[in-house]
Amino acid sequence: MAIHRPKATVTGGGASGHPVPTTSGAWLEQLGLQLEEVSGTVVRGHLHVAEDHHTPWGVVHGGVFCTVVETVGSLGASAAVAGRGQVAVGTHNATDFLRPVVRGRIDVVARPVLQGKVQQLWAVDLTSHDTGKLVAQGRLRLQNIEAPGI
Repeated sequence: MAIHRPKATVTGGGASGHPVPTTSGAWLEQLGLQLEEVSGTVVRGHLHVAEDHHTPWGVVHGGVFCTVVETVGSLGASAAVAGRGQVAVGTHNATDFLRPVVRGRIDVVARPVLQGKVQQLWAVDLTSHDTGKLVAQGRLRLQNIEAPGI
């Protein structure tokens, strides 16, 4: 599995020319998150979950959903402040697991609740593509910081 970004529409970077990152580490590569849209106002994507994402009890591990919340929230929040030469880093991730999932496509939509000069708060919905039901929901608080290496 890999995090796929070629189809994603990525906006951000602004006048500073510092783009939103499009690379990931081994953990995100294994997750299989596919991004479709990344901006400072919305992030959309999906992932297909199966046995590789399971706990020993045969359901998707909650850490998978926490990782998705952290990833899409951080990308959107960073896109929002990239024009100021900043990135956004998570300070608190609260993810609720609403329904057990065994396999299938999970659609992800993240939107800002608050975008301040110093902090942001993003809400992330994870929905079963097959049933349309919410399976997890997260809120990610982020701190806007100077981009490393700038």
